[in-house]
Amino acid sequence: MKRKTSKEILAESFREVAERKNIDKITVKDITENCGYSPATFYRQFHDKYDLIAWDYTRELKNFLSRMDGSKAEWQNVLLCVANFFQERKVYLANLFLHTSGLESFIAYMQEVHFRSLKDIVEKASFSSSIDTLTEMYIRLYVLGSAQFTCEWILGKFEATAQELATVFEQTLPSPLQKYLS
Repeated sequence: MKRKTSKEILAESFREVAERKNIDKITVKDITENCGYSPATFYRQFHDKYDLIAWDYTRELKNFLSRMDGSKAEWQNVLLCVANFFQERKVYLANLFLHTSGLESFIAYMQEVHFRSLKDIVEKASFSSSIDTLTEMYIRLYVLGSAQFTCEWILGKFEATAQELATVFEQTLPSPLQKYLS
């Protein structure tokens, strides 16, 4: 049986607190009291709550992407898993979108993590440590659009199932990127 690390427990505690309190109002004391840890334990793991948010989101995304085997079916499965993740954490993510700002803006962070992750996938699929500028621009455009689209869905600007969201992600992938993901 795999035991949770202190980082995982702190992240879980943060998400629990975020279900009832705005992110910008959450303190390290709130997080640590919720899980029975001391602030010192928190600061041994993270610089601040934004560092925790970034670590937690990146870990979740890497978990989904680690399943990629280069097949179109697996790409579709990963997209569905990510869409389900967004649906399961909709309230928490909406809190992040609405109650973080400035340099720590979660939306901007989300876009950058998605960009780096998709770029890594394309580089791996092309057997190259770097890709051309045009391909990089396609990745950036796709990520910016899909992240903004996801934010609007999470914030309730339109209704869709996780499956419908995953289908839109798949069908709007720019054609120059399709060869790397199918």
